[in-house]
Amino acid sequence: MEKILKVSNVEKYYGNRGNLTKAINNISFDVVEGEFVGIMGASGSGKTTLLNCISTIDKVTSGHILINDTDVTELKGNQLNKFRREDLGFIFQDFNLLDTLTAYENIALALTIQGVKPKQIEERIRSIAKTLDISKILKKYPYQLSGGQKQRVAAARAIITNPKLILADEPTGALDSKSSRMLLEKLNELNKDLKATILMVTHDAFTASYCSRILFIKDGKIFTELVKGDDSRKEFFDKIIDVVTLLGGDMNDAL
Repeated sequence: MEKILKVSNVEKYYGNRGNLTKAINNISFDVVEGEFVGIMGASGSGKTTLLNCISTIDKVTSGHILINDTDVTELKGNQLNKFRREDLGFIFQDFNLLDTLTAYENIALALTIQGVKPKQIEERIRSIAKTLDISKILKKYPYQLSGGQKQRVAAARAIITNPKLILADEPTGALDSKSSRMLLEKLNELNKDLKATILMVTHDAFTASYCSRILFIKDGKIFTELVKGDDSRKEFFDKIIDVVTLLGGDMNDAL
């Protein structure tokens, strides 16, 4: 399988010599095409910092991050903007939809910027909208949508450009249990049916149970990992809880 993401000896420091904080401590791992990988850890463990470095929102202090063989730690200016636009998809906890655009226009924006023809844009949006069950709300504005609908629109926007890697930061954090389950089922479909490669940060064991592999981060390092394999989601969930229990108090806020 092709390696979509390669994280090599990444470290991230904040502050100065007198008050230095090591947020990420020599982390290395790979994600291959078609994987659905979760990152879990207590608040302050470094999981969000790691995602920010991979997403190019933040810069690493040392080490390298390769996405589809492109070293994103070396990209700057227009090269970086082009890479974000074409190779990465983002799903955020707070949706980040533009209030003045309809759901259709929010999804279409990235394709419009890429210069895709209107007919092709419409075909691609109709297809992804059907997969995510949002066909009936494409003409509505964000204020007219529920949280779950907004997040599925955000998911459509993230995948519409066929990015190499989809990054999700607590995508169910602002959703109720029913909406969370629906979104996770749809992300699972995108992963299985469209072979989307997804890297998701979550604090929630139920959300993590939809992943195929989970990296547990503690004190800026990878503590352990779990691979789902042939386990049912319930069996995988139980194993996640076992690791959370093993981590003890450090993970109390991860459930």
